[in-house]
Amino acid sequence: MSNSVRWIVFDYGEVISRATKALPELAALLAAGADQVAKPAESLGTADQLAKPAESVDTVDNTEAFAAAYWAERDSYDRGRPALDYWRAVGARLGVEVSESVAAALTDADVAGWLHTDPAALDLLADLEAAGVPLALLSNAPSEFGRAAEREPWARYFRHLVFSGDLGMAKPDARIWVELTDRLGVPPGECLFLDDRQVNVDGAIRAGLLAERWSSAVAIRARLVELGLLG
Repeated sequence: MSNSVRWIVFDYGEVISRATKALPELAALLAAGADQVAKPAESLGTADQLAKPAESVDTVDNTEAFAAAYWAERDSYDRGRPALDYWRAVGARLGVEVSESVAAALTDADVAGWLHTDPAALDLLADLEAAGVPLALLSNAPSEFGRAAEREPWARYFRHLVFSGDLGMAKPDARIWVELTDRLGVPPGECLFLDDRQVNVDGAIRAGLLAERWSSAVAIRARLVELGLLG
């Protein structure tokens, strides 16, 4: 296999990054924003008071309920839905209005939550780069995250960074693999794709790519050594 692989393509979320821990913060931001909308301007109180979740908005102040709404609308956001529309759809599921300023704060906190990386994954990227292996990234992520990710130190390991929000399509859509391989300039069979979600691994294989499911950086490192792609 090593003789045929010219590119290794990484997913981002829960591969290079750790799972976001920002959902409680996001739920609190949405609750605080809902409280501001519900109160007359003269009774809004101090900035410190505004930062506290609204006790009256029980569904928003419940992280589990917020998480359900967050994920239910996420696919369309990953496919290019504007951030304001996304957060308003999340809010609508919870029965609250979302202003532009609250949506902007939610977007910033959401992006920050996904920027916490796994040191072992970064070490693997560094070793692959040192070995001269061309690397690309293909992530189901909104454009807002893409712009932030491009400024991160780890972005330098990748010759191509591809985000679904910029394309209007997401994994495992068959079209995204065509877009990827066109950018890389190689046939699908010369790409090894790594992703933590089996549905995306299966989609890559159907499109003719080689693919492995990511369980950990340690396990994938061992697999790459086995395949002759890393010493």
